[in-house]
Amino acid sequence: MSLGYAEKLSYIEDVGNVGMAEHFDPSHVLREKIDQLAVMIKKSKHLVVFTGAGISTSCGIPDFRGPKGIWTLQREGKALPEISLPFHRAVPSMTHMALVELEKAGILKFVISQNVDGLHLRSGIPREKLAELHGNSFMETCPSCGAEYFRDFEVETIGLKETSRRCSDAKCGAKLKDTVLDWEDALPSKEMDPAEKHCKQADIVLCLGTSLQITPACNLPLKALRGGGKVVIVNLQKTPKDKKASLVIHGLADKVIAGVMDQLNLQIPPFVRIDLFQIILTHALSNGNQC
Repeated sequence: MSLGYAEKLSYIEDVGNVGMAEHFDPSHVLREKIDQLAVMIKKSKHLVVFTGAGISTSCGIPDFRGPKGIWTLQREGKALPEISLPFHRAVPSMTHMALVELEKAGILKFVISQNVDGLHLRSGIPREKLAELHGNSFMETCPSCGAEYFRDFEVETIGLKETSRRCSDAKCGAKLKDTVLDWEDALPSKEMDPAEKHCKQADIVLCLGTSLQITPACNLPLKALRGGGKVVIVNLQKTPKDKKASLVIHGLADKVIAGVMDQLNLQIPPFVRIDLFQIILTHALSNGNQC
């Protein structure tokens, strides 16, 4: 998550458990669990992935509840962590790109994310196969016609407020709004409804990099259990849902997913930033026409 996003949130006293200890499975146990997860995914007919801040830490974006998380340091009265690069220049992690390949292979049916960093969309996950429960810092939406605008800059507001831009549809022209929720905002049905539907259909809900504390989002994976599905949790900290999971893996998401992809004989594609490529191509064509 962005430090800017965290600072824009309304202040609340209780943000849940923070500063939780990190746990790492011994290497031989981790290998066994990765193999077990790979077998489960290979047999899966409806895999859903549920992601949190832990899949973006390798992108240079701090998490919230870890030992050096934003809320952990705030509660301890310490300075906030330094981001390694501007938020808008963060690129998708190995995990993000592995999910893209799993979706293209027809294995991954739907992604549910609590993150607002926009990296799932940027990585190439189709919008119709993604629910961003808490919004997207780079997305504006038109409240009149429903059009969405995925920007290459971080939208200046949060809390579903009006921004400084208008819908570009000549028949509309309504003022746009940001899509990022503040604490008091309800989860939008546009995101929540398909997320709930896919969790109920899932034979596996794979939770990656989330402490599963924020309600009501954290209860979504458990909806798979009613239909006989299973929950798998990959996270460095223990979560309140661990006892409900068929498999709990304490390891870095990138390492776990890389191991799974290897077992599935699938390659993780490199990230190519298409929006910058399009800008470069447009400039090249423009310059060519001037020759």
